[in-house]
Amino acid sequence: MPENCWNTAFYETKHAFVWQYGEDLLTLLSPQPRERILDLGCGTGQLTQKIAAVGAEVMGIDQSLAMIEKATANYPHLQFAVADAKDFQVEQPFDAIFSNAVLHWIPEPDAVIRCLREALKPGGRFVAEFGGKGNINAIATALYSVLETMGYGSLEKISPWYFPSIGEYATRLEQQGFDVTYAVLFDRPTPLEEGKSGMANWIEMFASRFLAALSADQKAIALRVIEQRLKPLLYRDGTWIADYRRIRIVAIKA
Repeated sequence: MPENCWNTAFYETKHAFVWQYGEDLLTLLSPQPRERILDLGCGTGQLTQKIAAVGAEVMGIDQSLAMIEKATANYPHLQFAVADAKDFQVEQPFDAIFSNAVLHWIPEPDAVIRCLREALKPGGRFVAEFGGKGNINAIATALYSVLETMGYGSLEKISPWYFPSIGEYATRLEQQGFDVTYAVLFDRPTPLEEGKSGMANWIEMFASRFLAALSADQKAIALRVIEQRLKPLLYRDGTWIADYRRIRIVAIKA
């Protein structure tokens, strides 16, 4: 299955909630002046900038070249680089690693955690939020069902998403030498912008890989049927609500 296609303009204008909700996570991170902090999966750099604003020495990395180019254009005074979260190295270990809305895109969590461990100082902290168990359950169910009826096989088995429970993810961290000091799983129904177009926009942004093999007509049909199935569940007063469920973790490298 192809990788997701990241439209940075679409991301910043219609899906800014991704980083806006992440601002609250900075309270858990509590960045301090002169700390060295890595923003893992920095996107277009908004939260990287907020970490830097307190006087921390911050670096942002993302696997998407388009995201890094946009982040560099947005904040040319900060350091950004293209890097894979499951296979990266750093020259000097960091005091903290921060990650918002990224790790659910990587179905190789142990490889990511191994890189986190190597990139942190002893006693360094890892602070993250991402999709947890049950995240977008209604959206994914409708997406898989509609595309499977169009002849695309069992898509759930090749899903690009990873939505763990607290128990699963905390255990993975502990197995690689982390002490988990905070973990919470919570529902966060998230209003989508653009009214009636909100769900189609979300699917085009975050599930584009599923649509890549469809013709324009097929894509239009698929989106219309998905909307019809989701409308009784996720459409309220002219606004689509994404059924987000998030996990937050704070862990210390022992």
